[in-house]
Parts: sequence; C-alpha cells; structure tokens
Amino acid sequence: MNTPPIQEARTHAAVPAGRRTGGLALVVAVAVLLRLAVIVPGFGRLEDPDNYLVLARALAEGRGFAIAGHPTAYRPPLYPLVLAPLVKSLGARLAWGVAGLHLLLGAGTVLLTARTGRRWGLPPGRCLLAAAVVACDPVLVAQGRVVMTETLAAFLMAGALAALADGTTGAALRGGLWLGLGTLCRPSALPVAGLVAVAAGLVGPGDRRGRLGRAAVLICVTLVTLVPWAWRNARLFGEPVWTTTHGGYTIALANNPVYYAEILNGPPGAVWSGPNQRNWFEGARRATRGLNEPEADRRLRALGLGMAFARPRDFARATLARLGRFWGVAPAASVYPFATRVGTALWTVPLWFGLGMGLTRRGLWRWPFISAPMALIALSAVHCIYWTDLRMRAPIVPAFAVIVSSATIAGAARFRGASGTLEKAPKGPEKKSKNPKGFCWSNFRETLG
Repeated sequence: MNTPPIQEARTHAAVPAGRRTGGLALVVAVAVLLRLAVIVPGFGRLEDPDNYLVLARALAEGRGFAIAGHPTAYRPPLYPLVLAPLVKSLGARLAWGVAGLHLLLGAGTVLLTARTGRRWGLPPGRCLLAAAVVACDPVLVAQGRVVMTETLAAFLMAGALAALADGTTGAALRGGLWLGLGTLCRPSALPVAGLVAVAAGLVGPGDRRGRLGRAAVLICVTLVTLVPWAWRNARLFGEPVWTTTHGGYTIALANNPVYYAEILNGPPGAVWSGPNQRNWFEGARRATRGLNEPEADRRLRALGLGMAFARPRDFARATLARLGRFWGVAPAASVYPFATRVGTALWTVPLWFGLGMGLTRRGLWRWPFISAPMALIALSAVHCIYWTDLRMRAPIVPAFAVIVSSATIAGAARFRGASGTLEKAPKGPEKKSKNPKGFCWSNFRETLG
C-alpha cells in the first residue's frame, strides 16, 4: 500500500533530529572517503596544470601575484590566496595541506547543499539525497586530487545557494558575497550572479520596489567584492580587469580553424592534441607578442569570436558540441578507461532524468528556488562559447543536486507574501485543496524550521 504524500511528510518530520544529523554525518564521511580514494594513490604528486601553486608560492614569498617575476591577472586570485598560507607554513608537507583543504571543502559543500535543501523545505530524506549527490558526484570527487579551482568553486556555489534560500532580508547581501567570492575563484560565477539578480527582480516576492532592491543589493555586493582585484589590476595594467585575462585565450582555443578541422569535422570522440595543437599554441603566442595581458586577451577574444562571423555554421555546430561535452554523461574515451566511463554514465544518466523532471516543476521557477536553475543556465551559456569539458560543470553540482532531490516530490510550491515562504495547506473541511493528493510543503517548513 502506497503512503500518501502528506502522511509520508509527517513520517519524515517525526524522525528525531539526532537520527537526521547521523544520516548527514554518514554522507559527509562517504564524501571524505571517496575523495581520499582518489587522493591517496597519487599522494605527494601535486598536479598543478594551471600554475596555482606557482602563484601561491609567489604570494607566500612576498613577490605578489606573479609568474616568473611578472605580475599577472591571467588566473583568478582567490584559490592561490587560500593556498598561500599552506605553502608558507607546510613547506615539504604541502601535499598534506592541499589534501586536507580539499577534503574540508568537499565536506563543507555537502553540508551547505543539505542546508539549501532544508531551507527549500525539503524533507530530511530529500536533503540527504541532495547531499549524497554532491558527495558522490564523479566530477567533484575526481577534482579533489588536483590543484585546481573546481573544489573551491563548488563550495562557494553551495554557499551562495544556501544564503539565497534563507528568505531573510539579508539573503541577497550574503548571496552576493558568496557569488563575488565565487567570481574571484572562477569568473563563470559572475554570469550566475547576473542571472540570479535578474530573477530576483522579476519573480521575487514583494512589490516591484522590493524586488528591484533585492536584485540591486545582490549584484552590487557581488561587484564590490571584485573591486580590490580590479583596482590592483588597474594600477598594474592601466585598466581594471574585473575577472582575468584568460578568457580570450579560452574562447580562441575552442574557436579556431585547426580545432574545427580536427575536432568538429574529425572522428567522433576526438580529443585535440598533437603537433597541430602545439602549432596553434605557437601561433597564438606570435599573435600576442609585445602586448600586455589585457591587450592580448582582447586580441585572442577577437580571433575566437571572429569565427562566428567568418564561419557561422561551424560556430553553431561547435556551440552545440561544447554544450554536449559540458552535459556529457561520460568523459572522453580516448583519455579515460572504460570502467571509469561506464561508472560515470551509470551515475549520471538517472540524475539527468531527475534534473529534467525537476526543471519542469513550476514551483522551481519562483524565488528563491530559481537561483539553482539560473546557475545551470548561466554556466551552460558561458560554455557554449568558451572551451569546455566535463569538469567545467563541477561548480554547479550543488545546484542540480537540490533540483534533482526536489523532483521526486509530487505537487508544486505556492508562494505567499513578500517573505518568500511557502504557503501553508488550508485546514478544515471548508477549505478544500485544489490538489488534495499533492505534497504539502508547509509540513516540512514547519518541522525543519
């Protein structure tokens, strides 16, 4: 016999707080163990493909944010700033510090995702499901072993979602701060902040003035967080750089004649590498020789976007291909072993079904829930143009985790007033619900607090 949704809600609500806390602690433990499983085999070998440790060492030694003695804005500053104290204090034991940092960030991302679920009004089991998706996601787990920004970026995105779901007057301020820090970690968080602010202004609770005020606070706090970085860059380069000088390179890397020939028009599943790629790198260096970083960034951006005008059909095909890689169910066959690809696909396919179901729920497109799909849309749009692969979606794993978890619940959320709280189910026989068999969100809001 099936349990009615409302009765099921009350059953979940009756679960003692200690048992719910124990379940979340178990999920956190699983997250840590999975990340240890990928860190331990190569422990001591710090993979630093993007020179974040180089930047952290320069900061730790008092040489500033620089590579080879030259100040740079090529990479975002937050992750090297976080690493710098570890570099300075741990020395030869740095691998322990990086591993510990990534384990703490992974555990924190799980906890913040669970908090978002609670603030959304999800029952304890669904909060644990969202936390488990983050704990076990193959992309997030794999990134725990390398010195790259994805682990920190996912933590900051989870914090932003939890802050925005708070429903209090300070939610926009705290959400903007988290998104500002996220932008200093990975610049793709800035379009997320922009779309979330638009959503706050259009569909948030309250009158028009209140909605616009909330949107203004969110985007202003995000931008204010970036001011010290932009000011530093203006002093060094003669113009403010709000994010990085790396964007033009990543656009050109994904939109050039060699890439189109070898990948877009090449065999299925091809990965760009080899002498032609190295020749393109050398050509990009020649094209930017003698330019400072902002000028080189603009030159490469113009070359990449120029492909949209010179070869619009190929650019459109490349855009669809990039979107397919971003949301792919398995990594490239030429890079990863068969077992890894199968395991990733078996994990991802059911989640994509859940994600599709969640995105069709009308209640998801109201404030503050809409912040999660806005994050998905913003990052997908960015990587329609820029270079992308599977790992680029790591920062939005917390967003689709809570969407998937909410998708398994029947019924839709209804809002009331300016507070952004969910409307309580009518009581008494004189007020019949339009959806008597639907899920009663208010029960969870009342019991979870």
